[in-house]
Amino acid sequence: MIWRILKIVACIGGLSMLLSSSATSISISAGQSSITQPPTLLSVEQLQEKATAITVKILSTEFLGSGILLNKQNSVYTVLTNAHVLRADNPPYFIQTPDGELYQADVPKDVNFQKYDLALLQFSSMKKVYPIADFGASPKAGDEVFVAGFPVQEETEKINFVLTSGKVSLVLEKALEEGYKVGYTNVLEKGMSGGALLNKRGEVVGVNGMHAYPLWDVPSMFIDGSQAEEKLHQQIVRLSWAVPMNKVMQIMGESEENQDCPLLNKTK
Repeated sequence: MIWRILKIVACIGGLSMLLSSSATSISISAGQSSITQPPTLLSVEQLQEKATAITVKILSTEFLGSGILLNKQNSVYTVLTNAHVLRADNPPYFIQTPDGELYQADVPKDVNFQKYDLALLQFSSMKKVYPIADFGASPKAGDEVFVAGFPVQEETEKINFVLTSGKVSLVLEKALEEGYKVGYTNVLEKGMSGGALLNKRGEVVGVNGMHAYPLWDVPSMFIDGSQAEEKLHQQIVRLSWAVPMNKVMQIMGESEENQDCPLLNKTK
């Protein structure tokens, strides 16, 4: 597949944050493979390494869920997660990076994800540098995908990173409530919400957030308030779901347009 350039730059001005840095902008871009070369597919070991490096734990008084290292501007890192992860407890929030370091994080006030189950956190690291995610186009039905995150093992109380494989089974024409649109066979467990859905190149193509077989079999609702027919509903409840990454980038691009800020390039 020939990948087209995906480049969205989002800039946030006037943040009221308890960070030691004065950076107030978020910039996002996504590269592409050269059109003269085939896409680089990663081995399972390479995928594991890349996914581990960009996945963080989100905590408050206890562990809340997973997050993705989305962007770095100067010493300020932006983490993408689910809104429902942050709703699980009150601030202050903390980010635990892959090296075990713990950082207090703040919620940017000037990004509106509307009805989508998305949220941002920002933290500052003056001494350490962390990798950030690469982004890919939305997957298609049949594509192999990988789910990254920190499932909670309640029996042992251990929270270890996992990466599981599966396939995209359904991509809806219209998103479900809270923006979920990509359905896949990977098992999504408690604690993995906010983690990355990756393709075979290690690019983030979605944000995990809704697991299969919910406890209550309520009708599947679309984001516009309409209801899925029963046959489609039965397909939906058998799958795990992610918000597609291109929607995240679109919303953040709209934030940039509304704020008329200077554009700043993403740095790794």
